Amino acid sequence: MRIKLVPGRPRQLLVLVALAAGLALFVAACGSSDNGSSDKGSGSGGQPASAKETDNPKCGTGNGQKATGSPIKLGGIFTKQPGTDFSEIGLTAKAFFDCVNDNGGINGHRISYEVKTEQTDPGQIASIAKKLVETDKVLGIIGNISLIECTVDHKYWESKGIYTIGAGIAPECWSTPNSAPVNMGPRYSVDGGTQFLIRQKVKKLVLVQSNVPGTGYIEGGFLLLAKDAGIPSVSLKENVPIQDANSVALKAVQAAGDGGGVILNFTPPEALKILQAAQQQGLQDRVKWSCSTPCNTDFIAKALGDRWENKLGVNAELQVTSSNKPDMVLYRSVLKKYAPDIPLGSFSQMGFVQGSIATQALLTIKGDDFNIKNVNEAFKNVKNFKTDILCAPWYYGDAPLHIPNHIDLTTTPRNGVMVQKEGCFKISNVDPDIKRVEDIEQQDPSLIGK
Repeated sequence: MRIKLVPGRPRQLLVLVALAAGLALFVAACGSSDNGSSDKGSGSGGQPASAKETDNPKCGTGNGQKATGSPIKLGGIFTKQPGTDFSEIGLTAKAFFDCVNDNGGINGHRISYEVKTEQTDPGQIASIAKKLVETDKVLGIIGNISLIECTVDHKYWESKGIYTIGAGIAPECWSTPNSAPVNMGPRYSVDGGTQFLIRQKVKKLVLVQSNVPGTGYIEGGFLLLAKDAGIPSVSLKENVPIQDANSVALKAVQAAGDGGGVILNFTPPEALKILQAAQQQGLQDRVKWSCSTPCNTDFIAKALGDRWENKLGVNAELQVTSSNKPDMVLYRSVLKKYAPDIPLGSFSQMGFVQGSIATQALLTIKGDDFNIKNVNEAFKNVKNFKTDILCAPWYYGDAPLHIPNHIDLTTTPRNGVMVQKEGCFKISNVDPDIKRVEDIEQQDPSLIGK
């Protein structure tokens, strides 16, 4: 795959902590017909990925020679605290860079990557960002995923001309000019789950999620989609950890009524409690069921067994991990060799894709002069990045906001694993920022290879 070039104050502490509390419960355990995806893949960062898993994966230039030149310093910031650990995203990006370094690096230069962790403290997060840039002299920020980092740091990145390639939780990850995530995040994943239920022709929509601050932003798209479809809707919140899953399941089904649909927005353990309670009460056939991205995990598929096959539609922002498409094969090979303790799943997939994008961008820089300006220009200039791990090409570009991942698929449990149920579909542009992004793509079709 080739990358073409495009011509061309934090919230108060209480608000940040409230948002973190709400979203932590959503993301703590996040774990295909291919409209717009590419079977050829690009995950090798310069060479077509092998279709066969190997003990010696080829990344970057794929020449099998260790890079010995001076390092190109990159860094990332990740929440790591009890109940919420995103560090495996950064560790997977590091694993990919290790593979690149074993295959020629970037014009012979090694990639040196720092994984920095934080504990949802705005002061700590801001301090880490400044240390990375001003003391450690990193040239680019790759992989960031934190409950509040985008809220805290986006103005700083903008002031320094840094264009982050990360994954998102806080709204600013998708609504500011210097952040482009590889995921679509909780709001748009709930949108996708809602669209699945609308396609099932449900008569009423019920969203059930945790009763903590921060969930209002997530339900906003759900309410807009239900109104647009002319379907009555109810938004419920439950205290977590759930103590009486039977009553939660029953209340949701009663709210939906016959022919209705329920979408769950919880971490996998809490969602599983509700689904198992529904099964025990024989409620899995009373309504249609959906779930946002965290349910896209074999943990849930194994626990539910075969009685939920084709009865639960889970929104998936990335490819199923059993896929034998080239980039997915390379992804598994990289983890096997460089990070065998990291599980297959959405988090490690995100790190792999982030590393791939950064590598491709760095390879476009000519000569040996790597600096903060040309590295970030290379990141910003990425467009039409194709990988079979995402449904559509990823891009950056010069824009006031970035939601490059807004096309995803639906999975369902089968034989103890999650398998594809629906092919790739667009998140509805009834959600206003999706419409803004579609307009950006129409103004510059080359962003997505058109």
